[in-house]
Amino acid sequence: MKTRAAIVIALFAAWAVPAQASNWTTYRIPESGTSIDIPTSIFTEQAGKPDGYGQQFRTSDGAADLTVQAVPRQPGISPGAFLKAKQPPSGIVYKRIAPDFFVVSSIKRDKIWYDRCNFTSRYVHCVLINYPATEKRQWDEVVTRISHSLSGG
Repeated sequence: MKTRAAIVIALFAAWAVPAQASNWTTYRIPESGTSIDIPTSIFTEQAGKPDGYGQQFRTSDGAADLTVQAVPRQPGISPGAFLKAKQPPSGIVYKRIAPDFFVVSSIKRDKIWYDRCNFTSRYVHCVLINYPATEKRQWDEVVTRISHSLSGG
């Protein structure tokens, strides 16, 4: 009886944890020079195209999604002005704006949303990630690696 209970608990724990980031690949947008590391063991499905160039991905259960995007940069637009023009939701929990990038994150409904955009002379290179707020700890390292790998030519 105890063995059966232990198996049920182990299966539930494995089910509740997002897929392990065991396989990674570098996704590139040839038109803009954008590149980013993506955990293909987590984001297993393509989910459409964003504005500009790029690709949207999602987990097999649809609980999390990732968008890699590059859009032409309007001459002279700063990261702060670009962010403001996008009208992000109110209640941002984390916001950092620098001369060549911004990062914002918050919680909307039951999901954490995380956006980072890097600015080069010709393009704005962005990654947008949405994932269950209840799984924040399991996602922290994955989101950090994805964010830190974002670059553009």
